[in-house]
Amino acid sequence: MKQNESLRRDVAAIRTQAPLVHNITNFVVMNNTANALLAVGASPVMAHAVEEVEEMVRLAGALVVNVGTLSPEWVCGMERAMHTAREVGVPIVYDPVGAGATAYRNVTNERLLNVAAPTIIRGNGSEIQAVAAGFGLGSTARTKGVDSTAGSEAAVAAACALSERLGAVVVVSGPTDYIVSGNTVRENSYGTPLMTRVTGMGCTATAVCGAFAAVNADAAEAAANAMTLMGRCGEQAALAANGPGSFQVAFLDALYRFEA
Repeated sequence: MKQNESLRRDVAAIRTQAPLVHNITNFVVMNNTANALLAVGASPVMAHAVEEVEEMVRLAGALVVNVGTLSPEWVCGMERAMHTAREVGVPIVYDPVGAGATAYRNVTNERLLNVAAPTIIRGNGSEIQAVAAGFGLGSTARTKGVDSTAGSEAAVAAACALSERLGAVVVVSGPTDYIVSGNTVRENSYGTPLMTRVTGMGCTATAVCGAFAAVNADAAEAAANAMTLMGRCGEQAALAANGPGSFQVAFLDALYRFEA
């Protein structure tokens, strides 16, 4: 009941305030995440050019950085945006997509996370393990492209260590999501296997965490509420869907209609 009240409050705040969520994200998910943010009530913008990211961050309620499709120019934009967000106190939500898959991704994650510690980091099990290993916190896991080779429960220890090191909330996505703040671990078991059949659902969760972080200064509560919303809307969408295609549409509708 307590979380329902918190979730209701945050969703109402997003719909009332329509916070600007500045996304520097990947080509694959731009449309998905923009539509999800609109459906929940936030105002998305996708801006990655070095020439404008500082100005955009200053207008935003949250910055979402997603390293799914990297290029040197985008990394420079991410670096500058994160530096500015740290300066002006805008919450940063970071998604280390594919961490552990290639040396370039690992080096980029280390570079960006040393610019500014995120407010929230969200990834799958092997991504979180790989990011933690980059800070000397445990052994790395090999990521299969952008797919996890480790269950979410296997990454909880790495998430706790990473949370302590960076002072960030760490979300490990999986059949059960783990929301870690220091040594405090919350669980979210809402969701459906259909969510793994649609590209970008994890990236969408990251963006939605940005919307919640924009209206709730308690990052752990914001992240827990965002993941609960994702899971519950996924379950609702699965009831109306015939497969992955119709699921995507039903999921957006569930976000739009959601009432805690």
